[in-house]
Amino acid sequence: MAIVQISRIQHRQGLQENLPQLAGGEFGWSIDTRRLFIGNGTVEDGAPVIGNTEVLTEYSDIVGLSDAYTYKGDDAGYVVQTGAFTSTPVSRSLQDKFDEVASVKDFGAIGDGVTDDTAAINRALNELFCREVNTEIRRSLYFPAGTYKTTGTIKIPPFAKLFGEGMNSSTIRMDNDPASTVPDYVARTTDSKQQTGLNIGTNGATSPQHIEISSLTFESTEITDIFFVESAEEVYCDSVGFKGPLEQSDLNVATDDISAVRTSGTATYIPKNVTFDKCAFENLTYGFKIDDRCQGYTVTNSKFHTMYNAILLGVTPADGGPVGFRALHNLFDKVYGSAIIYDSASKCMSGYNYFLDIGNGFNGAGSPIAPVIDFNSDNNVSIADMFERDDTDQLTQARVDVGTTRSIGIENSLQIKLGSYVRETGDTATLTDNTGTAASVFTLDSGDVSAWSLDYTITRGTNVRHGKMQVRNASTPVYVDDFVEDATTGVVLSVANTAGTTYALQYTTSSTGTDATLTYSLTQLG
Repeated sequence: MAIVQISRIQHRQGLQENLPQLAGGEFGWSIDTRRLFIGNGTVEDGAPVIGNTEVLTEYSDIVGLSDAYTYKGDDAGYVVQTGAFTSTPVSRSLQDKFDEVASVKDFGAIGDGVTDDTAAINRALNELFCREVNTEIRRSLYFPAGTYKTTGTIKIPPFAKLFGEGMNSSTIRMDNDPASTVPDYVARTTDSKQQTGLNIGTNGATSPQHIEISSLTFESTEITDIFFVESAEEVYCDSVGFKGPLEQSDLNVATDDISAVRTSGTATYIPKNVTFDKCAFENLTYGFKIDDRCQGYTVTNSKFHTMYNAILLGVTPADGGPVGFRALHNLFDKVYGSAIIYDSASKCMSGYNYFLDIGNGFNGAGSPIAPVIDFNSDNNVSIADMFERDDTDQLTQARVDVGTTRSIGIENSLQIKLGSYVRETGDTATLTDNTGTAASVFTLDSGDVSAWSLDYTITRGTNVRHGKMQVRNASTPVYVDDFVEDATTGVVLSVANTAGTTYALQYTTSSTGTDATLTYSLTQLG
């Protein structure tokens, strides 16, 4: 490389449009655009081309310096063919590439957990999704990892798509100054003019619809609801966290009435087809508290933890209450009272869920205070749900309480409840040979049930009896044991009231040198 002695650096300055071909090493300063250039020199000197090269400064248009972006895929070990031929790859401008996704930081959000990002987030949502003159402006709004402090409600309009780096990485956190008024919600749906309440859909606005939220968390340090779905349809939340400020000590009573999700609508705009998949609901009074009519809500593959109730529907119903709510394949744990209460709600389902420490007042097994699932209206079903509540606690508080409703409950695949009709899948017991004093096979706490029946088979050696015992509950039970047997089994069955509403099936056996085997199923009647 040649050494060039420069005694005085020569430079030119003027307007960008008047920039000439600079001599080798000569600088040119564009006064109007504040851009700096240096001459390439001649080809004879070794320059690849004659021309000027821009020296990057804070005022340089970096995007404009490159005409195209071409996907290389170098990490795959080969150049990915994006065009019809390897010689003609698809090229796009960097501007087009960058415009595919908008970052909330492009609109001034900081995400440091200290700066108030409310205005920046709402500005981004308004600019990207409320410009009805040209819907092509719509872009997914990206929340890079960080905590975005808010002091006002985030207003999510139709067709909005928000996504982050994950529930544990991207958080929108309501954190108000103690002296300020706390908003009603961390986030809520709005129409295309960001109108709410009875104004939704007026002034030519598009109603809330087709909203997608994924891979972030809505959190509040305040006593306020998290997400309000108002008059919206086709809302999908995937891997979204809903977190409140309450601990177990705050949840012994439902004093702080805050929910992860609430819903409201009108006769014109009924909330429907709203899905929550792989979400987390924690440290709140309720996961879902819904009284207004809604249709087709689904929560799947999600976790509910540290709550008073997880799903509470139709306590004070409006317009008929919720219809068609489905809770499927979820995990429930550390819920003070019942996990699911379908009060004035219909055609709702609980299925394939796993219930751990539920309805025990946070005191664990042995202290049940409420059913795990409580149905207080007709046409609801619990199917294939699994419960940690054991048979002893089940006698005090049911796993699934359907009362006298026309709803269905199936408990741990052991018991089917059809309103006041309960059918158990059955069991087997050994009746010891030569038992002269009545011994118990099982005890039954019948509660409000007035009668029950037992279908059974007794086998003793080669002798077999098939029978049906029908029992009317009373201080002295009335029962009839109808059976047929090919030869006597030497077994006598009876029923005794052992205490209050507790009854025991008892037996005596003759001495044959062989125990008997009893196989039975139990049906409780209203």
